[in-house]
Amino acid sequence: MGFVKVVKNKAYFKRFQVKFKRRREGKTDYYARKRLVVQAKNKYNTPKHRMIVRITNTDVIAQIAYARIEGDVVIASAYAHELPNFGIKVGLTNYAACYCTGLLLARRVLKKFNLDKLYEGQTEVDGEMYSVEDLDKGPGAFRANLDIGLARTTTGARIFGVMKGAVDGGIEVPHSEKRFPGYDKEAKEFNAAVLRDHIMGQHVANYMKELMENDEDAYKRQFSRFIKQGITADEIEDIYKKAHETIRADPTRKIKPEKKINKKRWNAKRLTYDERKAAVQARKDAWTHPFSRMELAVSIPISAKENDTKLGMMVTTDGLREM
Repeated sequence: MGFVKVVKNKAYFKRFQVKFKRRREGKTDYYARKRLVVQAKNKYNTPKHRMIVRITNTDVIAQIAYARIEGDVVIASAYAHELPNFGIKVGLTNYAACYCTGLLLARRVLKKFNLDKLYEGQTEVDGEMYSVEDLDKGPGAFRANLDIGLARTTTGARIFGVMKGAVDGGIEVPHSEKRFPGYDKEAKEFNAAVLRDHIMGQHVANYMKELMENDEDAYKRQFSRFIKQGITADEIEDIYKKAHETIRADPTRKIKPEKKINKKRWNAKRLTYDERKAAVQARKDAWTHPFSRMELAVSIPISAKENDTKLGMMVTTDGLREM
């Protein structure tokens, strides 16, 4: 077959169908979303839960949601900027903070459905592979599929740290150990100690010690917020251990008290009917009020009286009147 020139003529543009808006913007992978959202018809209206994880420059977002025609319904969420309430003041986007965010999400959603006492998850953090199993008697485990959006599924990615926190918190998320730090692809072996060190922030502590020994200026520049909070490398593991305990004790969201703000009014306040009538009457009285003889004598000079008399004007108690 010879070369055929592709001509984008009028018929081409008339029949052209644009893609979904979020596909055009490069925000949604609809190939993956379809497989995460579509539910089997014999399950009727049973929601298919997704564990949505997004990581920004300054925050970690974790949500449990299910899809409806009118849009996704979020039933629980947790954010890394909430971690200061649980004792983690700095490093809110590292691997250890991602784990805490996932743990917070899991405990929060299980408490919402009264499953937190039945499914406590992995209380001892050891980095070993763990999966939530259904109880023999009672409600089954809460199940959600991981939704990572457009992020790359590389080994050691922080997104899987959030997932590990949620699994240890008691949510069933189908996964394997292949994307955790400590997995050797060539040997096909998993070193749980490496994952535990990341969960406890030891990779950060080791880097702090290394910089402190080799380049103190770089240490002060890189860990200025740690220095400001008075956090040393030896204290990091205890901070995260305490945070895990605090999250499990009370994962509820801390609601800030509502501020009472007195709004300023820059426009004129609207008068009532009685106030408008009173204002009109006051203006009338100002013009029609009769002057007394004494007030008139004080207010009008003598020269004016003489001139007015010569011009045929007579001064009376009612004011000026022609003669």
